[in-house]
Amino acid sequence: MSGATDFDLFRTSEFHEELRAAVQDVVRDKIAPYAAAVDEEARYPQEAHDALVASDFFAPHVPEEYGGVGADALATCIVIEEVARADASASLIPAVNKLGSLPVMLGASEEVKQRYLPPLARGEAGFSYGLSEREAGSDTASMKCRARRDGDDWVLNGQKSWITNAGVSEYYTVLAVTDPDGPRGNNVSAFVVEKSDAGFTFGEKERKLGIKGSPTRELHFDNCRIPGDRIVGAEGDGLKIALRTLDHTRVTIGAQAVGIAQGALDHALAYVKERKQFGKHIADFQGIQFMLADMAMELEAARTMVYVAAAKSERGDADLSFFGAAAKCFASDVAMKITTDAVQLLGGAGYTRDFPLERMMRDAKITQIYEGTNQVQRIVMARQLLKG
Repeated sequence: MSGATDFDLFRTSEFHEELRAAVQDVVRDKIAPYAAAVDEEARYPQEAHDALVASDFFAPHVPEEYGGVGADALATCIVIEEVARADASASLIPAVNKLGSLPVMLGASEEVKQRYLPPLARGEAGFSYGLSEREAGSDTASMKCRARRDGDDWVLNGQKSWITNAGVSEYYTVLAVTDPDGPRGNNVSAFVVEKSDAGFTFGEKERKLGIKGSPTRELHFDNCRIPGDRIVGAEGDGLKIALRTLDHTRVTIGAQAVGIAQGALDHALAYVKERKQFGKHIADFQGIQFMLADMAMELEAARTMVYVAAAKSERGDADLSFFGAAAKCFASDVAMKITTDAVQLLGGAGYTRDFPLERMMRDAKITQIYEGTNQVQRIVMARQLLKG
């Protein structure tokens, strides 16, 4: 997929649209049929996992030199968007694989990249991201997880909370304080932890409102010893790498939100064209038409913001922090509004599990919360504005 990075800010290339069609085929045949059961049973979407691996959409962002297909930022967003259109839980597989591995791509040694990126590219191992803690959510610099040197090794103690696909992924990028007396924010380092490492365990699965197919668990470290060469970047650079990562991956959450919103609009449109009241299809009522127009208008604005942010992510533009936060914030707010309106358009039917709208509404909510709440996104944007 390399060589497809020169795209117009406001128009996708022929390559990107061919990719979209390919993802849609996989979603229609291998992911959408299981989405309701995945939610109902709160189980990992293994069918989607297998289909994504088979089609090279499991971790499309991994560069070709590490055995990946080298999808650019927009291509990766399109994969996530189209999967989320049918199943938000399944869309977290490529999204979190990028989130977990991007710190390695941005800051790790070549040796670490060669060790961990090829298995991810082949679909042999997923990659999760361990930043948040119970008392360190938005305030990441207040984390308590510690890593201390012991000879050539590092020993981790502490916990991480709200970790997506925990227990399924083989690899975890974990942030820990390496200099308790050092300056706040510059005393954190990043490490790769493997699922099989002694002293590394998982908490119980969280019982969640939505994205029930994606397991969310705590990570627990009890004298977890890892080799010294698993550090990602220089000692003390962990939080800088983590925040750089989020600048890029917030765009993928925007893409997920756009996909959820598009799926909801698709179902709402189909319903209002079939449902009759007062002797005609409810799509013929102007009040319904105005709702649909507003939903579509806001959706296309969100999609454009996400695609522009994806282009900036690919180029590494200086204003990515603003645009990544703006795309994630706006798209997730739009997804919440559109899914709520879609439930309303179906009336009582929308409130039942006979239709996927109530699931999409529940799934949309998390996009306003994870990878930085939308309140934090507004802080990020304001800081960028005030910097000039």
